[in-house]
Amino acid sequence: MLELAILGFLYDAPLHGYVLRRHIAALTGHVRPVAESTLYPAIKRLEKAGLLVRATEPGAVAAPRHVLTLTEQGGRELMRRLAEPAQREITDENHWFTLLAFLRHLADPAAQAAVLRRRLAFLEEPASFFYDGDRPLSAEELDDPFRRGVLTIARATSRAELAWLRDTLASLDGVGR
Repeated sequence: MLELAILGFLYDAPLHGYVLRRHIAALTGHVRPVAESTLYPAIKRLEKAGLLVRATEPGAVAAPRHVLTLTEQGGRELMRRLAEPAQREITDENHWFTLLAFLRHLADPAAQAAVLRRRLAFLEEPASFFYDGDRPLSAEELDDPFRRGVLTIARATSRAELAWLRDTLASLDGVGR
């Protein structure tokens, strides 16, 4: 998720590490704060893999700044990750939102639609956070108001996402005609 966010933000424009960290925190920080001890090793891994380069520029007032730029290979890797997301990026909400934030960079509407169809199929599978054996439980079957709340909120969120997915897929399918 972190590497995808780094590649996605750098696809837009070269960024100073601090600015990149702020952008990532705005996208995912409410769920997972972005610590320097996590971000900078990820940047180094991507740099070592040839997916981004670091250039030193003079600072406006203080020390020199390191500006990160996506390489051509990094752009190809971002496109690959967007077109062929891992299953976790489809099923885990936090990973999904990160993927979704950059899916616009995938220029082919059919490729975008294929990713959305995978999420749609996942959401249409019967599921719950709570089970009776193998059978998913609905909110109405629970006496616990807190667990019922979890399911009620999840149902409302899923309905909204399903409606958005169907509308967006109809729109993307219309572009290809």
